[in-house]
Parts: sequence; structure tokens; C-alpha cells
Amino acid sequence: MESVVPGMTTLSVVIPMFNETAVIPALVTRLRPVLDALGIDYEVVAVDDGSRDDTVAVLFDHARDWPQLRVVRLRRNSGHQAALTAGLHRAVGRWVVSLDADLQDPPEAIADMLRAAREDGVDVVYGVRADRSTDTVFKRNTARVYYWLMRRLVGADLPAQAGDFRLLSRDVIEVLRRLPERAPVYRLLVPSLGFPSAEVRYVRAARVAGQTKYPLRRMIALAWESTANFSAAPLRLATWLGMCSFLLCLGLIAFGMVAYVAGATIPGWTSMFVAVLLLSGVQLVCLGLLGDYVGRIYATVQNRPAFHVGFDSLDDVPRAATVGPIGDESRAPVVGARG
Repeated sequence: MESVVPGMTTLSVVIPMFNETAVIPALVTRLRPVLDALGIDYEVVAVDDGSRDDTVAVLFDHARDWPQLRVVRLRRNSGHQAALTAGLHRAVGRWVVSLDADLQDPPEAIADMLRAAREDGVDVVYGVRADRSTDTVFKRNTARVYYWLMRRLVGADLPAQAGDFRLLSRDVIEVLRRLPERAPVYRLLVPSLGFPSAEVRYVRAARVAGQTKYPLRRMIALAWESTANFSAAPLRLATWLGMCSFLLCLGLIAFGMVAYVAGATIPGWTSMFVAVLLLSGVQLVCLGLLGDYVGRIYATVQNRPAFHVGFDSLDDVPRAATVGPIGDESRAPVVGARG
């Protein structure tokens, strides 16, 4: 039996955004006809992740003619997964679809996802990229390595080539809301819950406008977050490094004893210097890995929120709402944006 929340609609579409002014017109032009054609009540929750351009202003321009468009703005840039969390937690649909704004994932697949969820009786429908030829060779190869590594760490239940384009039932959303995850990685977290699932395959398109929000440094950060949040493998790596260094020390001791017995020892500092550097390096690596986990424990104990909502256009009077970039207070507050 599905959970019920006040003001529930049939479908919510959550779209995290950061500096997406150039993309929004094409997104609205393509997404709205798809959702209108479904013949159901819906909402579109656009979560602005502290954009520094006119993303919020453009969203409100479209919201005047599209009453189902709901704007949620975070007070600062909190990251893609935090913005997605804000949207998932505030969505009121019986079914919730998460979609990126760049249109690399086709909105037309939403109808197939909803159909699969209803006909197959599943709670999760993953959008799986069957063709990534529009991505660069580097991105395709790094994505392949990422999913291979995650499947080995998390388990074979992780769908290969499935990103953040997915449909979730209200039951899944309520479970996610109750989890104590401070920095969730949903492409790993959702499969780990074990809800029945299906897949919808599609061809990944090129970005329609603007620049990617996932450069190499963010891809590396995502890989580390995925590994650290869902596996103790780094700690095990530290253990194995410690064991290898211990065995190396035993070997050096044996070598020193043989050299001493053979009378081949000479005064010198090179071997000692190399050994100290080697052991110190391993210790520093281990301390760094342990320190990262201690830092995560510290952040959890602090229990600081991962995001702060500045306003929600669903509210009657969003007092803190401004339609300018973060830090631009020259524009008048928007009141009664959606009354």
C-alpha cells in the first residue's frame, strides 16, 4: 500500500540545476509536452543549487505560464547529490523521477518508466544508457571503470551504466527520507535497498547547451564518495599495506642478519634512509585513509544538514525568495509565486 502525503500528486519530476540558464528554455519546451501527454496530475520540482547566473529568474518566467513548475532554491551551492536530496525530500508525487537538466537523458523515457512501474509492479525503474557514443572516449572509459569497480565493491545488483535518471515509488522515497545518510550517492544507495526494479534503456544524447557540471575532479570525488560510503575497502587496503610493510621489515631484518654473519656490513645510512621513507610513507597513507573515515564520523556526530532551503515557491509567501543570483539582493522578493 502506497504512503500518502498531503497534497500528493501522481508524478513528481525532480531536476537539480546549477547555472543552467542556457538549458532551461529547451528543457521546458521538450519536457512539458511529454508530461502533459501523460494525462495525469504532476509537478516539476526544479532545485536551484545556488546558481550564480539567472537560473532562478528564468525558472520563474516559465512558472508564470506553467503552474506545475515548482522552484526550490538552496541558499548556497551544496552539490548535485544534495540538491537531488532536497528535491526528493520535498516532492509530493506517488512516483518521483529524477532528471538532469542538460537533456542528455530523454524526458520521453519518463512515460516508459511509469508504464514499466505500473505493469511490472516494481518500485524502482532505472534509466540505463544503452549507447554513450555522444560522450568522449575518456568519459566512456572512466564510466566503465567506475561501474566495474562499484559492482565489485557494492554487488552485482548495481545496474551498469545507470546514473541518476530513475523513477522511484513513494515507498522508496519514504525509506530514503528516514535514512541517516548525510552525503548519499543515490546510484548506489537505491540498489542497496533491495526494492523490486526494472530497466528502461535509452540512447544518451549530447548536452543541448552550457557546460558539463561534472569535470574530472568531480568525477574523482564521486568515485571516492561512492567507495567510502559503501565499502570498507580503503580500510582493508590500509591493513594490507601495513602487512606488506611488516613483511618487508622481516625481509630487511633477515638480509641484515645474513650480511652481518657474512661480514659484509659497512657503515652507511642509505638502507636505513630508504627503509624509514618506505615505512613512513605507508604509515602516512594509512593515517590519511583512517583520518578520512574519522572525519566522516565527526561530520555525522555534528549532524549538520547537507543543504538549506532558502524558499519553496509552493509556500504561500516565500519571504526570502529573490530571483537574482546568489548574493544579488537588488531584485525584489517574489511573493505569491504559486498561491
